[in-house]
Amino acid sequence: MPQSIVRHEHVHLYAAQPQTDAGRELSNAILELRHAEQVQADRSQRISGLGGIDLSALRYLVQARREDREVSPKDLIVMLGTSSATVTNVIERLVGKGYVLRQQHPTDRRAHYLVPTDAATALVDEVYGGHHGAVVSVIDDLDEEAVVTATAVIRRIAVTLDDLAKRS
Repeated sequence: MPQSIVRHEHVHLYAAQPQTDAGRELSNAILELRHAEQVQADRSQRISGLGGIDLSALRYLVQARREDREVSPKDLIVMLGTSSATVTNVIERLVGKGYVLRQQHPTDRRAHYLVPTDAATALVDEVYGGHHGAVVSVIDDLDEEAVVTATAVIRRIAVTLDDLAKRS
């Protein structure tokens, strides 16, 4: 019985069901998407061999590099929403695995930037490429009307959830 509960928890709605059959189907589909995203997050950690916070840090660093931005350890503290001690440990692990280099700040000898290595970029692409490619493939198979409708619904839900978070 416990495994049955765990197996089906991701489709349990902790609110009143939508009023229509179509609404219930949409609600179930959103819960299934949320579950699939969590499975992909777990898969990403497993493939990368990194913990969640380390992988998030690496993603941020790779994205910053692609945007030609420099990231300091202080920036990473803000991005990850965690303590300096935690970020120090994350950096040490990523440096130790060859995924991050410390680059001296050009004018402040006390400061440095964090630069992802080519191996880090390759790892992030490997870990997320299949997941993101699968999403894009489904989107590309939709007709324009379905894309417009899906975009409106997803954005409305996202804004509503963001507003809920801001009130808490």
